Amino acid sequence: MPKRVRHDNVTLYEKNSIFVTIKLDIMLKAEKRGKLYVVSTHIGNIEDVTIRAKEVLKLCDIVVCEELKVGSVLLKKLQINKKLLILNEQNESEVVLELIHTIKEDDKKISLISDCGTPVFADPGFQLVKTALLSDIDVIVVPGATSLMTALVRSGMDLNQFLYAGFLSRKREERIEQLISLSKEPRTVVIYDTPYRLLPVLEDASKVMPNRNIYIGMNLTMPFETHHYGTFAELFNKFEKEKTKAEFVICFEGNDNSELSMRFAPKKEDIIKIIPRKDTKFKTKNNFRKQQPPKFRKRDRKMK
Repeated sequence: MPKRVRHDNVTLYEKNSIFVTIKLDIMLKAEKRGKLYVVSTHIGNIEDVTIRAKEVLKLCDIVVCEELKVGSVLLKKLQINKKLLILNEQNESEVVLELIHTIKEDDKKISLISDCGTPVFADPGFQLVKTALLSDIDVIVVPGATSLMTALVRSGMDLNQFLYAGFLSRKREERIEQLISLSKEPRTVVIYDTPYRLLPVLEDASKVMPNRNIYIGMNLTMPFETHHYGTFAELFNKFEKEKTKAEFVICFEGNDNSELSMRFAPKKEDIIKIIPRKDTKFKTKNNFRKQQPPKFRKRDRKMK
């Protein structure tokens, strides 16, 4: 651990003869108005939480989290004791105005965190941030780890331009339409999805663009992270046999000849005919989890 020294109300961290000066104590105390801090945490490895993120969480009045249990565990590990409020997809529209009032009228400093990674990015919090901006509240983003850039850098694919496609549709027909559209994209594409939808995504993609080179990063930043390279067809066959469950990010190469691919791209109706509907034990989240060893039944952290 770096040596910590106090000097003139400025916190200094000494490591390898390099001093990093953190002036958050002064800045936060000097401000008269409340603020909203969007604080990134780790995506798996607790050591990736930045010094600045820890300092902001210590100095704020309230921490708003996605799930009370996950937020409590994080603060406990960081040895921080703060009031926790919940903001998620179910209650966001209801609690946003209350939080805005707390920031403006009660002059409170609120930190927004998610279960992992960066809030708002594939997580709740968009309404809160937008309403805060419209209410003339200062919004400060504290950056941190993200599985998006971690996967892209590790993939070895072109990073000059890329497309973040987010989570694909849960509905098979819509997902196939999305994959057909993405198959024409000339840039590197990044896809997120939940652990129990890895096989359905790979299966559909292996019919739309079977020979496209892809990379799958699993449990990124953790000691047991794994990396998989191949084509959609190859990795679908691999994971169909191995039946792996893990948080993952998929990166695949862009189409070198997008104009030609648009002319000869497969149609959704043809893909649906190729992939027969079948009931498998991986069809639903609950059924998937029933097949896993006990150590996998706990809720995994989402990667962002």
